[in-house]
Amino acid sequence: MARRRAGRRGDGSVKPPNILWVCTDQQRWDTIRALGNAHIRTPAMDSLVASGTAFTRCYTQSPICTPSRASMMTGRYPATHQVQRNGNAFWPAHEVLVTKRLADAGYDCGLIGKLHLSAAKYHEKRVDDGYRVFHWNHHPTPDAARGDAYEHWLRHEKGVDPQALYRDKGAFCGPGVPAALHQSTWCAEMAIRFITDRRDAPWCLSLNFFDPHAPFDAPPEALAKVDAASLPLPLWRDSDGERWVDFQNVDQQQVRPQDPRIRHAEQPPPPAERDHDKVASHVPEGYDALQVKANYYAMIEHLDAQLGRILAALRDSGQEQDTIVLFHSDHGEMLGDHGLVLKGCRFFEGLVHVPMIWSWPGRVTPGLVSDALVELVDITPTLLEAAGIVIPWTVQGKSLLPILEGRADPSRHKSHVVCEFHDAIGAGRDHSHGTMVFDGRHKSVIYHGHPMGEIFDHDRDPGEFDNLWHDVALRAERLQFHLDAMAATTSAGPPRSANY
Repeated sequence: MARRRAGRRGDGSVKPPNILWVCTDQQRWDTIRALGNAHIRTPAMDSLVASGTAFTRCYTQSPICTPSRASMMTGRYPATHQVQRNGNAFWPAHEVLVTKRLADAGYDCGLIGKLHLSAAKYHEKRVDDGYRVFHWNHHPTPDAARGDAYEHWLRHEKGVDPQALYRDKGAFCGPGVPAALHQSTWCAEMAIRFITDRRDAPWCLSLNFFDPHAPFDAPPEALAKVDAASLPLPLWRDSDGERWVDFQNVDQQQVRPQDPRIRHAEQPPPPAERDHDKVASHVPEGYDALQVKANYYAMIEHLDAQLGRILAALRDSGQEQDTIVLFHSDHGEMLGDHGLVLKGCRFFEGLVHVPMIWSWPGRVTPGLVSDALVELVDITPTLLEAAGIVIPWTVQGKSLLPILEGRADPSRHKSHVVCEFHDAIGAGRDHSHGTMVFDGRHKSVIYHGHPMGEIFDHDRDPGEFDNLWHDVALRAERLQFHLDAMAATTSAGPPRSANY
């Protein structure tokens, strides 16, 4: 088992930290008990909040997986890196991942779980990603033999036929496979192996759980611990059903809203020959919003238990003091708010607001909860600065390390955050394009080429029920701010070397 001492090398220089980079998929900002949700149990995430710094106003650069992950792994905005869609045929060769930069600086890098920088239904084309270890798995429900790392673990280590295991699973919402065979459990086992490998170099592990991404299929052991009837209803007013008409042609995985107060019977599992992958993006008529919420919470609670195992391995191997732990998600989930589940070209808080926690004993301020506006694009420069690597001029994000180390005001990082969607899921309606700018009070949303937009005042309306778009004076003010903010996300190109 690897054991590294924190501190300095023999020559007096500071050792670069290990990096445990945990990214969940589709986890909302309001799903951690220590940060205010009394209806969920997340002791491992809570421990990171206690030992580190939590940012309660972190925003994704896109409400869809691939463009969001492209931003967090390059430190560049979607308008600049141009990776705007799920299902891209390839990754642009000129875009450099932060893991490649770390590997070039001597880090031993590994990937476990999802990557999703290009099309990834049964496999994903690898790029120059810097990973020595590459245990890849995208969607955990194998409807066909794929040969990915999770399937290999099930078949060759657990003695289970993956297709048989999932044959009667894959409902939009229902019990999934047993906890011992779950993809989150596999992630934890692979992570512990990587962490405890013997090595002399610092390491970086990209640990990308698939949960709590749909379908809502928590292990039955976890699902039994969550009482749907005890959970609060999603955000809803009758006006949500009425205002949907103005946005019915905007791409969204759920076509029309549903009143979450109406309880429905559990959906039957799909037939064995059905493509299980499609279940994750096709919303059935008449789902039960509270059952979906309960299952989603159970998925997070099982994931949290696996995170706890990983953090224990880090402590037991003597590496805790020498390791940065970053926990966040790529984007959120509507989870019944305003009558919608899943994701699309919408910018409600449940979808664009994500958790972010950093821990590094002795360096990151413990127990700090910051309400500064931060973005996923800030991850790359923070990791590079913490590792002692010069941040390239191509990186657009802003390092969080001054706040994390107590050298900067924790209440202020940026004046605004941005998010965008450009034909990201191809839902078959109008191939939507939308952009969002939020300054901490006002959120403006433009659906480009669409007659209606949205403006919300969070001081008065944190639930985002009252659209102020028709306030002409406010709209004029916010649209100028919006235009300036979005224009600033486009790189001006190479630095100037002359004045002519």
